[in-house]
Amino acid sequence: MHKAPKHVRVIACAIACVAFLLSAGAAVAVAQDFVERDALPPGSAVADVRLGGAPIGAARQTLQRDLLAPLDEPVTVVCGETSVEIRPSQFVRVDLDRALQHLARTKAEAGLARRLAARISREPYGAAVPPQMSVDRSALDSWAAELASRVGTPAVDATLVVQSRQLVAVPERPGFTVDPRRAADALAIALADGQKRVELPVVRIEPRVTRDDLGTAILVRRADRRLFLYEDGRLVKTYRVAVGAPSFPTPRGRFKIVRKRYMPTWGNPGSAWAADMPKMIPPGPNNPLGTRALDLDAPGIRIHGTNKDYSIGTAASHGCMRMHRWDIEDLYERVSVGTPVFIID
Repeated sequence: MHKAPKHVRVIACAIACVAFLLSAGAAVAVAQDFVERDALPPGSAVADVRLGGAPIGAARQTLQRDLLAPLDEPVTVVCGETSVEIRPSQFVRVDLDRALQHLARTKAEAGLARRLAARISREPYGAAVPPQMSVDRSALDSWAAELASRVGTPAVDATLVVQSRQLVAVPERPGFTVDPRRAADALAIALADGQKRVELPVVRIEPRVTRDDLGTAILVRRADRRLFLYEDGRLVKTYRVAVGAPSFPTPRGRFKIVRKRYMPTWGNPGSAWAADMPKMIPPGPNNPLGTRALDLDAPGIRIHGTNKDYSIGTAASHGCMRMHRWDIEDLYERVSVGTPVFIID
């Protein structure tokens, strides 16, 4: 029998050894691949959470810690002057199973040869997938609608009030309302972005009356026998007046001018005190109303001139407020129908 040369036998032996080692290594690699069949492929990640090489169960725990737990951390929602806290978990759902299934499928689709080659070369082949998040829009819409019903405030018009026996202008204040759909849209975007503070859009409501719209107003202080004229809440002039006698007091309250009369005719009111007076007195020096009269919405009460100039500064009228001729003529030009009149003690 022919015997091969020694060097040929050595080479054949070496080849046989290499083949054996390779087959053994391949067997080990295949066995290892089987053992790690539940592990995610290298390079796997969900959002920024790296999961490569982790078993699916451990990967789920990691995602619960790094993705789900933060959804229970409070988010501050600012709406106008109101601030409330919510938890994203009220509205956000994360499908961990879908994400993990996608990563596992990436490994299965790579095939055994690719997995073995990657093991030797240490080349990652896993996928990086976004978190499978969804927003419960129905719950979000309901929450936004309830918030809008609570936090909206009406605009407040500027007004005049009596404080410390003076007229004081209370400034206007804008209001705001919340559009529930716009609020829900903004909140959905913020939750998806992981924001911790959200300012919801509001619609500003402008007041109809500002301080500059208040116009002319009159304050009468009975005890002082004074009439004060205001413009937009600012005192511009003071006049002396006569007020009602103790038996015919000038009424207190808030009234308004309902008619302006130039050279008025006096009509007898039919009261006991006017029983001996004529039914009417035309304009002239004997007219009790003087040259001008401003009728209020209090029956029979007006601000007017007088033919008894000496009574100014006293309590002498039958409820009206008398003024010097030059004063009533000045005031007449400064006020209009609708001007408010505040009468206090």
